[in-house]
Amino acid sequence: MSGEELTLLLGEAERGVTRRLAQVFADHDCTVGRWRTLAVLDRDGSRRMSELAKVAQLAPASLTRLIDGMVADNLVYRKVDPRDRRSVLVHVAPRGSKLYRQLSERIHLENGSIFGDVDPDELADLVNSLAAFVARLR
Repeated sequence: MSGEELTLLLGEAERGVTRRLAQVFADHDCTVGRWRTLAVLDRDGSRRMSELAKVAQLAPASLTRLIDGMVADNLVYRKVDPRDRRSVLVHVAPRGSKLYRQLSERIHLENGSIFGDVDPDELADLVNSLAAFVARLR
């Protein structure tokens, strides 16, 4: 398989899964960008805006608008970084953690509609392979 073919397939897979996730999240009035942000913050506790922009796959200006909306909806809050007063950390609020848990449950329940009829063992192998691949890219 060529690098070009891999790149095209990864892009197609990402767009397909994102489209299906958006349908699942619509009931919760949540976007995939909000979910990605909540997932990172729920796992890590807090992140700088620049770090979140990379993880959420958004331009800094778009992330600022996203975080502004999430702050307004009481899903996250900002706090000055005590180690670097020039930086702002974003933290998940209790309401954001609750929404993230609901979305995680929904992903689990809708696994078939998101990933089709892919065998769970194949999915686990794919996750492991992609995790190793991404680690090498860092």
